[in-house]
Amino acid sequence: MKEVIMDPSVTEYNLTRLHPGSKYLVQLQAEGGERYTSPASTEFTTGTLRFPFPADCSQELQNGIRTSGKVEIFPQGKLGKTIMVYCDMETDGGGWTVFQRRMDGSVNFFRGWNDYVTGFGNLSGEFWLGLESLHNLTAMNRMSLRVDLRDRNDSVFAKYSTFEVAKKNYKLTVGGYSGTAGDSLSYHNNRIFSTKDRDRMQFITRCAMSYQGGWWYKNCHEANLNGLYGINVKQQGVIWTAWKGKKFSIPFTEMKMRPAAFSPPARG
Repeated sequence: MKEVIMDPSVTEYNLTRLHPGSKYLVQLQAEGGERYTSPASTEFTTGTLRFPFPADCSQELQNGIRTSGKVEIFPQGKLGKTIMVYCDMETDGGGWTVFQRRMDGSVNFFRGWNDYVTGFGNLSGEFWLGLESLHNLTAMNRMSLRVDLRDRNDSVFAKYSTFEVAKKNYKLTVGGYSGTAGDSLSYHNNRIFSTKDRDRMQFITRCAMSYQGGWWYKNCHEANLNGLYGINVKQQGVIWTAWKGKKFSIPFTEMKMRPAAFSPPARG
């Protein structure tokens, strides 16, 4: 049972986190002083959904959500732990679960291991969803990846037909490039994630410290999308080498995933 106390000026109230195909009883009472009116009650049954517990944004799209924005998903596809994510329902058929965005430099991405595991930032602005969430989402389904990049004059993208983040050290598996940005991520295939306080790669250069980010560094990078925002020196910026080289920090980036077998639903 849930009790909600509303201000007298409220004329409507949206009930959230209801289970699909379930019956609910609503009772309404007014209170004045210490006296209560007799309760008015009504019953309703929620509609059924194709995916009662949507595991990602592609399932939210197939449930009828057509507008990009924040939603709650069930990564295991069943009742249980939920996470809030941002869904891109417009790009290339929609259904994308966004897990990284850079746009204005308002969020510090030069962070330690724990922050990168759990996630940080604001879903409406700059954020990193978290390595544990990336693993959970890519473990449930074979995923594809899309990377959108923009500057003042141009926008490009890179798509990968294979994208997975392993549980152990959050190792990256990525491949099957197509797009207009050039392929700067395949270089990082089979690399584990590194941060300034956890860099296990056996190279002379400590990549995460040298290039000021958390990433799947090799020796060291062709892409560095979690680098320093707006910094165009020492290869420390937000970099996608195949598009702009290593001396240009890209002002807008967005990384997103959806099932590789996804087919956009018909839009009425």
